[in-house]
Amino acid sequence: MQIILIILLQLAYVPILTLRTIFMVKNMTTFAAMLGFLESLIYVFGLSLVFSGDQSVIAMVVYALGFGVGILVGGAVENKLAIGYNNIVANLMNKNMELINKLREQGFGVTVSEGEGRDSKRYRLDILTKRSRENELLDLIEEYEPRAFIISYEARQFKGGFLVNAMKKARRKKLNNK
Repeated sequence: MQIILIILLQLAYVPILTLRTIFMVKNMTTFAAMLGFLESLIYVFGLSLVFSGDQSVIAMVVYALGFGVGILVGGAVENKLAIGYNNIVANLMNKNMELINKLREQGFGVTVSEGEGRDSKRYRLDILTKRSRENELLDLIEEYEPRAFIISYEARQFKGGFLVNAMKKARRKKLNNK
């Protein structure tokens, strides 16, 4: 029974540790602090179980196994939550207005710039999106421009622009509906 409890604690502890770390990196310190409190309780309780039993070697191996599996669970949870925003830069050989219009219809803010590549003009699309919509965005670009060169960056801070205005409008609408 103690061994099962140890692995269950690890399966809770490590995903919490993963999320706390992500919240810290994303400067969401209040959430990180709450998770840190919970994380430390689970950690101390789990270690006390490992070192209090007669089967300490087995308990240590189970503890380590639970930690490894917990990392997989924590990563899966974080991918599902998709916290934050990414900036997608797509470089195109041609100014594909059909793609640009489709992206805007789908609610993506797109800034188009013209640049000079080695052999010809290139068109750069800068698109800020929620991480939860990144795959949708990449699929749209792939559908219309399969040869596009795409780079994704994590956006840590931003101010102004299409997305911020859209978030403010959505927040106002939500408050007015209450």
